[in-house]
Amino acid sequence: MTGKKYDVIIIGGGVVGSAVARELSRYRLCICVLEKELDVCNGVSGRNTGLLHSGILSGEHSLRTECCIEGNAEFDRVARELDVPFKRCGKLIVGFGEREKRSLEELFSHGKKCGIPGIRMIGHDEIRAIEPNADGEWAIHVPTAGILCPYTYTIALAENAARNGVHYYFDQEVTAIDRREESYCVHTGNTEWHSRWVINCAGVSACRISPMLGFGEYIPKRVKGEYEILDKKVGRFLSVPIYPAPGEDGDCDLHITPTVDGNVLVGPTLEEVGEEEDYRATREKIDLLARQGARLFPNHVKREYFIRNYVGIFPYVADPLTGERVDFQIQSDKRIPHAVNVVGISTPGLTSALPIARRVAEKVKEQEALTVNERFCPVRKGIVRFADQDDEGKRRLIRQDPDYGEICCRCECVTMAEIRQAVHNILGVSTVSGIKYRTRATMGRCQGGYCETRITSMIEEELKKEVTEVLWNQKNSQMFTGRVK
Repeated sequence: MTGKKYDVIIIGGGVVGSAVARELSRYRLCICVLEKELDVCNGVSGRNTGLLHSGILSGEHSLRTECCIEGNAEFDRVARELDVPFKRCGKLIVGFGEREKRSLEELFSHGKKCGIPGIRMIGHDEIRAIEPNADGEWAIHVPTAGILCPYTYTIALAENAARNGVHYYFDQEVTAIDRREESYCVHTGNTEWHSRWVINCAGVSACRISPMLGFGEYIPKRVKGEYEILDKKVGRFLSVPIYPAPGEDGDCDLHITPTVDGNVLVGPTLEEVGEEEDYRATREKIDLLARQGARLFPNHVKREYFIRNYVGIFPYVADPLTGERVDFQIQSDKRIPHAVNVVGISTPGLTSALPIARRVAEKVKEQEALTVNERFCPVRKGIVRFADQDDEGKRRLIRQDPDYGEICCRCECVTMAEIRQAVHNILGVSTVSGIKYRTRATMGRCQGGYCETRITSMIEEELKKEVTEVLWNQKNSQMFTGRVK
């Protein structure tokens, strides 16, 4: 089967791929995104800490640091444009003892060289003044750091790109790419897609796509990170993310992070897993999270507050000749016309997504003059959350749509009206997890025990699906295998 012809095919619809799609939709181009999953946030982009990084933990004078600082500085405007909840709350990197004090002093000096705005070395009293429930003898206060919801941001970028004309296609894993005369043929299953340009933003799969385009091979590496989510009862006791001082390898281990929705995240653990993509959570790491988390956030990391755990996979790539890590590459080559290869994007990819996208657009402009799309609109409006409204706002919503008066998810106070809007999202995502990510239904204390079947029923009714066709988040993840009483 032959798909439509496009000017640009973007491989990968995660946060970087969707940022590139949004950026290129500023120009008169026919663009599509091919995503192997059933949603834009089923992979790395939806499984991280949700921190707006400052750049202090990135390498000095690297592209990674440059993009991170740039992305951090613009995010207040970006969050307003895309209707993404965001708090610029700052963060604390805390230490205990002389060794960790020296580590903090070295990191502080590095941060000053990188030009991180406003950072300060502070003592115990100032730590407690900023966050009374944090502990530490010394800390670096990083005021420009912030928190956001990673999957909401990814969805917002994709929805804005779609509003500006970009086509998203899911369940389209790229298996081969051929160069035919003046265009590319991209193969997904039994479908062929044709385009003048191909941009590799495949994230965890980018090193697999790279040699298909002719940019060479990389060794894929994965770091597995496990997290615990704490109940909102704990959220009121934490206002800023708390990081530990870097270890001897320069990395910061497990940290404590408030979310924009009122929960607290404990994690991640860090475990090298080679080329494996293992999303299984383990009892061993749950115990480790409880022990280490209690050191940074005493009296609040308790088992009774654990409501869910999850795993993130943090990809990076290594040079096959030297074995050394390859960091943040945005590649083009005259010998490979009309192609851009984006590989080695690891933390802080979320913060850096739009700066990366602008650099991809510049690579395109080096080979082709682009015409501005006068109809481009940078604004996206999300679903209005009933739970966030005051009493008058709630009454107004119910007058507009009576389904705002019927609660579907009791824990998160999500209404039937919100679920219906999510079911009819512009990207055409119809999984239960897709509705979860767009509304927060199933994310409360009971983790879907009350509302999951109601969401399944609404998807079935609104989209005229059989109950056996409703999926959780990927192929062959049926919610039901038949009718139940």
